[in-house]
Amino acid sequence: NAKEEDYFKWTREKDNLNKRLLFSVDHLVNKGCGTGDSAEADGNGIIFVKHIAKFASLYDFDNEARIDRIFNKVEIRHEHVLLIRDPVAILSSWDASSDVHNNSVNPNEVGIVQLLSIYSDVKSRLKERNKDVYVIDSDELSSGPQKALGTLCDELRIPFLDSMLSWKSGPHNCDGPWADWWYHSVHKTTGWEVNANAGPTGNGSRKYRTLDRSLMPILRISLGPYNFLKQLTSRYRHRGPEPSQIFEDPRNEDLLVYIGAPGSGRLIPRDFAGVSPWDSSVQGGDATWEGIRVYRGKILSLDRHLKRLFKSAKALGFNNNVHTKEEVVDAIFQTLAANGMRDNAHMRLTLTRGEKCTSSMNPNFNVYGTTLIILAEWKPTEGQTTYDNSKGISLITSTVRRNSPSTCDSKIHHNNMINNILPKIQANLAGVADALMLDLNGFVSETNATNVFMVEDGVLLTPTADACLPGITRETVLVLAKELGIETVVKNISLAEFHAADEVFTSGTMGELTPVTMIDGRTIGNGKVGEVTLQLQEIYSTVPDRPGWTTELPPFD
Repeated sequence: NAKEEDYFKWTREKDNLNKRLLFSVDHLVNKGCGTGDSAEADGNGIIFVKHIAKFASLYDFDNEARIDRIFNKVEIRHEHVLLIRDPVAILSSWDASSDVHNNSVNPNEVGIVQLLSIYSDVKSRLKERNKDVYVIDSDELSSGPQKALGTLCDELRIPFLDSMLSWKSGPHNCDGPWADWWYHSVHKTTGWEVNANAGPTGNGSRKYRTLDRSLMPILRISLGPYNFLKQLTSRYRHRGPEPSQIFEDPRNEDLLVYIGAPGSGRLIPRDFAGVSPWDSSVQGGDATWEGIRVYRGKILSLDRHLKRLFKSAKALGFNNNVHTKEEVVDAIFQTLAANGMRDNAHMRLTLTRGEKCTSSMNPNFNVYGTTLIILAEWKPTEGQTTYDNSKGISLITSTVRRNSPSTCDSKIHHNNMINNILPKIQANLAGVADALMLDLNGFVSETNATNVFMVEDGVLLTPTADACLPGITRETVLVLAKELGIETVVKNISLAEFHAADEVFTSGTMGELTPVTMIDGRTIGNGKVGEVTLQLQEIYSTVPDRPGWTTELPPFD
């Protein structure tokens, strides 16, 4: 029957390819690898086998092991390269290439799903050999073929040759059986055509096509595998500094992040994490957040942080399918357990108004419920991303004034952070840790990231919370000072008073209590950590072990 005939036909094709590969290897091993300006000139030979993803079943991966056994006295490397193309580009140009593949469009014809299957199969086979699969995107080849091919050759450990960038027009012996359909345009060329003016700002040859809406289901099937494979390309992996240069703790490179609406939240690797562009946090910073620390199997002040989170959500008018406290706590436990975090970790917890059905500032279009985001990182209290709590830090005074309740009340712990970011930029440019911010009346409010305290003649003073967030760590410091018998005063404090203070320190969940030894070039006290600051730092370190201040983490299986 037809099915049986089909089976034998493809079996013959696979056997034929296996024999051709064996012949080719035998030829290189026994006839020499050639001389002259070629990839074989250094005594190595290269056999290039090209396959279309749709017919990947014709390639017998087990044949690689057979070749190794037969030619066991020769070092043979089997490398695998996947060429991918954006499925949006494939599908939007489908009709333009109907003479090649007719109009029978389906996921198998697009081929991205098969490429992922091939990747999975090859990785499973290569696991014991500690080898990798290389992925290159067609966009990289078309925009910069020399760089793309050069990088690929480096990864494959083969020489890059200028001859790779050009060829003779017309058919070639290596074209394969599909060349008459696929290569009718390529056969007219003699090399890569790179147009620097192509694209949105030039007059080049880029074509702008409309995607047929009927193809959206196929796009949705293909896009996930494409996005995964694209992250394996050299361009993506080297889009920024090396991980060793940016992650203080290498474990932060492979974190799991919690994201989702009520009932649909899930844990996602950090490099796949993202929220909808229609989410209110993206559209307008419409969200509330908390920073929470984990110490020795316990979460510090969790109930107080969540109480503030939901008070802020209420003040912002979140009222459509809002996460419950129980859901948030469960998500926190899931995130910490998945990452194996029981100590020395910090969480950034964000609750947004959620995804909108259309781009707008109007909360009436938030119809899907709130979005919960939990970013848990390995983060010491003293480090590259926090402060120096031993020697202290320097501050400047920002020219940006702190929001007042008459504009955007800072007692709502909201995500409209530009008021904090601009002063931080000024601090960065000045080469100091942070910036003091004044309120609209000229009194000190807080820094761009923390609350602030000063000591004068043994008395602990902190600004009123009129124009700043009354922080949980700030509140804790006031309680601890009372335990130590230190007099406390909450009042309006001028910048001049801070400049002339005996001691200054900041307080925050992430960095705890950080001494300030200089403000605007003025040395604070004797320029060293003060006695009161040291007392409060010491007693604060005991808080995570005090009953009633923490929430115990459940066991992690």
